[in-house]
Amino acid sequence: MALNTAIQTALTKPSSAFGFWLTLPSTGVAKTILRSTAQQPNRFSWVLVDAEHGLITDSDYYELTNAIGAEGASPLIRVPWGEEWLIKRALDAGAHGIVTPMCHTEEDAVKIVRHCKYPPQGTRGYGPMFAPHSFPEVPAAEYDNNADNSILVLVQIESRSGVENVEKITQVAGLDGVLIGPFDLSKQMGVIRGGEEHEAAIQRILRAAKSAGKKVAIFCTDGVDARKRAEQGFDLVSITTDVGVLGGGMTRELGISSGEIEGGTGRDGY
Repeated sequence: MALNTAIQTALTKPSSAFGFWLTLPSTGVAKTILRSTAQQPNRFSWVLVDAEHGLITDSDYYELTNAIGAEGASPLIRVPWGEEWLIKRALDAGAHGIVTPMCHTEEDAVKIVRHCKYPPQGTRGYGPMFAPHSFPEVPAAEYDNNADNSILVLVQIESRSGVENVEKITQVAGLDGVLIGPFDLSKQMGVIRGGEEHEAAIQRILRAAKSAGKKVAIFCTDGVDARKRAEQGFDLVSITTDVGVLGGGMTRELGISSGEIEGGTGRDGY
């Protein structure tokens, strides 16, 4: 039996599962976005809680996972690095999925899987006093029995060596999929982001994951980018970041108010 998480449910459907990047340690921001989009046909099924590059630390995990879970989405935590204690902290705080940066080899992926699973499959220490809280109506015993087969385990492919080894990485048992970090991928490969070699690497990762029966996720900069990736068959598509929307939205409204931008529609309330 598996825990009934929003992301696992979304991944059973033929369409892409949309999510967004949360970089601010704010339950208010997370809940505002999720509630504002709750009536959309393709509502968000996951939120990437970014503790690698955002302002979020592990002291924020518990409140964020509970806020996101309560709104019917799955909190996926990107830990700063693939260390066992960092992963354990995220899991025990209620993550529905773990994402780790810079997976370069098959051995890296095997290590991450072991860190995410309880014995005998892995080495995760036992102490989930608070983990079930972000899984609505899930008793502790049900969490214990089903965490290993319900929590998503993703590694990021964002280096030349990761691309070169992606066929082996995606074959690792217990790994649910890979996430492409396109910015780091271009920098690590020394190629132009959006150029032919960069796109060829992205497509190689996509093919390898699909061939291995694994899920493939990608970070996108905006809705246009996200739509293209969804049409290409990516399973998890992050459409933008919280700070991107805040900055872009404020810039647009300022432009409209000053007459520099035409258009806009009125709205009521705050």
